[in-house]
Amino acid sequence: MKNKDINNLVIGLMSGTSLDGLDIALCEFKEYLGTFSFKIIAAKTITYDEDWKKKLSNAQHLSAIQYFETHTKYGRFIANEINQFLNALSIKPNAIASHGHTVFHQPALGFTNQLGCGASIAALTGLNTVCDFRSKDVSLAGQGAPLVPIGDKLLFGEYDACLNIGGIANISYDNKNGDRIAYDLCVANMLLNYLAEKKGFLFDKGGEMAKSGLVDDLLLNQLNALKYYKQTGAKSIGREWFENNILNFFDTKEKEVINLLATAIEHIATVIASELNNNKIKNVLLTGGGTFNSFLIERIKSKTNSILVIPSVELINFKEAIIFAFLGYLRLNQITNTLKTVTGANKDSIGGAVYLG
Repeated sequence: MKNKDINNLVIGLMSGTSLDGLDIALCEFKEYLGTFSFKIIAAKTITYDEDWKKKLSNAQHLSAIQYFETHTKYGRFIANEINQFLNALSIKPNAIASHGHTVFHQPALGFTNQLGCGASIAALTGLNTVCDFRSKDVSLAGQGAPLVPIGDKLLFGEYDACLNIGGIANISYDNKNGDRIAYDLCVANMLLNYLAEKKGFLFDKGGEMAKSGLVDDLLLNQLNALKYYKQTGAKSIGREWFENNILNFFDTKEKEVINLLATAIEHIATVIASELNNNKIKNVLLTGGGTFNSFLIERIKSKTNSILVIPSVELINFKEAIIFAFLGYLRLNQITNTLKTVTGANKDSIGGAVYLG
């Protein structure tokens, strides 16, 4: 018999493709008659220094031995940050749920991999650690992504859809049959930050640089015509897709960066608004760093009648970390945390490897 109260206090960790930093969220979960609720106890973002940003952004080019060395070091880095976080709170949670930092995501080839050694995290914190959430679903012929939608459904079900605008923009909602579906829409902050860095900034605050640029209609049409947008069903993209399908359009030697930023914003807004309109979404919860890009939000609003709900700053920043804490909570209580309707897998599953602390 499962005791659903023993793992109710969980730390969730998220490191996104935009490389903003490591999000840490300590959450308390409760279940009553099949309905789940959560409370954020504390949350913090650990901004990556230049060394870690370089290591994580270039990890796909490392040799095998360098890669696994980085995998272990990053796990130790995570553990040290958690210990400092908890020492300041004087609280001991039941477990840690770590997403890790995705480097290789190739579901068509049967694998996905995230940096951040779970064994190291468990050993150095003394806490049970859930990690490697995606591999089981990939082994079941799924995309291994997105994983957040089950949290969207069970924790934020009052909204017609949940839209996260991070390094990659993704959406989840219930289809006509009441099944949760979700997929990646397009690259977002991954591209915007890449361009902003060409001007010497970490990001384009509020989209101000993009707002001052001019849209390149030819480039916009080329981006909007990418084959990925015509795919249906479960689908996901990652850094490799970005590098192989997007970067070649953004030659900053030949074109003004502010114009490229303006075009990128228009492209992202077009893709997102089209998805909202095509699926008749009445209201959508927005989270992720892109929510702070007021120019992007303005351009999305101009293209749709959907109500864009912008929550508290804490929820915008930490929703994915909260949901990975929830995925860990479900895993430890042996409750399904990965949906086949989302990933295209052969069946629902309980994903995540567990290292005992």
